[in-house]
Amino acid sequence: MQRYARHIVLDKIGKAGQKKLLAARVLVVGAGGLGSPASLYLTAAGVGCIGIIDDDEVAISNLQRQILYDPDDVGHRKAQAARKRLERFNPDVTVEIHETLLTADNAAGIIERYDFVIDGTDNLEAKFLINDACVAAGKPFVHAGIGTYYGQVMTCVPRESPCCRCAFGFSDDYGPRRRGGVIGAVCGVIGSLEALEAIKYITGAGDLLTGRILTFDALALEFRTMLLAPRDGKCRACGDTRGEGAPL
Repeated sequence: MQRYARHIVLDKIGKAGQKKLLAARVLVVGAGGLGSPASLYLTAAGVGCIGIIDDDEVAISNLQRQILYDPDDVGHRKAQAARKRLERFNPDVTVEIHETLLTADNAAGIIERYDFVIDGTDNLEAKFLINDACVAAGKPFVHAGIGTYYGQVMTCVPRESPCCRCAFGFSDDYGPRRRGGVIGAVCGVIGSLEALEAIKYITGAGDLLTGRILTFDALALEFRTMLLAPRDGKCRACGDTRGEGAPL
């Protein structure tokens, strides 16, 4: 009661909402710039089980934005360091780690165990894989992207709102992967919004970013929300007649 008092007094969360959070299971794909703030706020909120997928090690260049880690973690596995930090931060929370890349072969088996999925990845191929796997499993998820001074967020509830394929097209030509710069605080803004969408979905508080995409311009300090086209019933990922040629 004391730890979650500031949630419990909220009329749209209360004791019932806090119990839902403690019973919930959220998967964070990628424990980097986006996954760090998202998983920290999920842990602080008392989400009962958090899954972390990451097969990387902490590098000193990560510390500019990946706030899960400190210098002592450099050279250690991210997933293991994340679990240690999060479970120490809130003993109410269990952290399950998956020290692997999410692939078309393992995605279904991992995702089916969770109620909500957070995209903390840094490349289009992984983002579309999360989209396709979550849609196939009927699992809601929040997509996000960041770069330089900008970020974007949208949420998908399969069969109810447009997925990333509906919103961004269906090309599998992802192009070359590039590692660009990003202001660390932009990761914090966008990752926190992802955690907020998960909390809202679990508790039923407010309106999700479904059918809309929110963009953030850090230089102008502007948020904009744009409506998306309705879900495409013929979409190969989430359409009503998914069949041969569907991605997963």
